[in-house]
Amino acid sequence: MSEKKAVILLSGGLDSATVVAMAKAEGYQCYSMSFDYGQRHRVELQAAERVAQQLGVIEHKVVGLNLNGIGGSALTDLNIDVPESPSEGIPITYVPARNTVFLALALGWAEVLEAQDIFIGVNAVDYSGYPDCRPEFIEAFERMANLATKAGVEGEGFRIRAPLQYLSKAQIIQAGLANGVDYALTVSCYQADAEGRACGKCDSCRLRAEGFANAGVADPTRYF
Repeated sequence: MSEKKAVILLSGGLDSATVVAMAKAEGYQCYSMSFDYGQRHRVELQAAERVAQQLGVIEHKVVGLNLNGIGGSALTDLNIDVPESPSEGIPITYVPARNTVFLALALGWAEVLEAQDIFIGVNAVDYSGYPDCRPEFIEAFERMANLATKAGVEGEGFRIRAPLQYLSKAQIIQAGLANGVDYALTVSCYQADAEGRACGKCDSCRLRAEGFANAGVADPTRYF
């Protein structure tokens, strides 16, 4: 077995599932990390467990956070409706500091595991306007990671890997299928019900449906 390890942020959605499969295909021992952060679509955590099991990760860790205590997002505040039509600028589904916090905790686990690589499924092509999905953010976080850690100062340091950064949603789906992802296990919807069924109206649902259509592949998403 390969001795190179990677920590992978796994939400249970299409993109992060693809990243796990891509890392595994590169020969990494995969350690996946999900967050129970007060999200309204908490059912995605069940999807993450399914994906981790299907793709054979070494360990899947779920960390509890209280980002709903901060609020400010339709994903963490039930008093804010999830938009069902495209909007201008940074959407209300943006969760303040989410990827910064998630990557920081992944960085801590990577240091404990002596893993040099951290994978995240951010995307600059199909992304919904989130500032913490941009290449500039990933590059800045990598620099910070190598300044702020013992492994960065005394060891070989860290790489923040974003292999989906410049892929279209269709290309992401094709890459996942080529690497054995079962997309029926994933949940992408921002307001999925308790059974994991999708609304078909939110940004995430629209991008997913367009991706499958453009890839010429049937979308296994179940809708309510």
